[in-house]
Amino acid sequence: MGEPSVEYLIGDLLRQSGQKLAVAESCTGGLISDRITNVPGSSDYFIAGVVSYANQAKVNLLLVRPVTLESVGAVSRQTVIEMARGVRQVNSVDIGISVSGIAGPGGGTGDKPVGTTWIGLSSTDYEHAWHNLFHGSRREVKEQAAQQALQILYDYLVGPYRRGESNGSN
Repeated sequence: MGEPSVEYLIGDLLRQSGQKLAVAESCTGGLISDRITNVPGSSDYFIAGVVSYANQAKVNLLLVRPVTLESVGAVSRQTVIEMARGVRQVNSVDIGISVSGIAGPGGGTGDKPVGTTWIGLSSTDYEHAWHNLFHGSRREVKEQAAQQALQILYDYLVGPYRRGESNGSN
């Protein structure tokens, strides 16, 4: 049997630390939540997954400010930070993670081509967003974004972020 998947490792870390998680997804359509809940016992730490595909859902369910969506769009650093913060606050959890992107095949622009994805993380003492450009089919972009979000969450749980050593931007 090979190495445990990242979602199993995340589950162990969250269970050990007693932290709770909520997820806000747009372009991944629930893939992150699906992978997290494939782990037996995930109800110990996973509180909620919100698929907020439309901007109105981001406002209503995740407290994203309409002015943010109007000024920088749904696929942006500020939006995913507000999504992650909102899902964390609404569900009273320790960590919120979010993703918003353009899975394709249409919808891309010169500034935001197909595959552009932002992933946000919010905890009580840390917030950050990561920009990615994935390639492939719509499904491949969604799967890459879900994998990257889980990897970011894992890195946060084991890395220097928790100790405040890194708060830079990508």
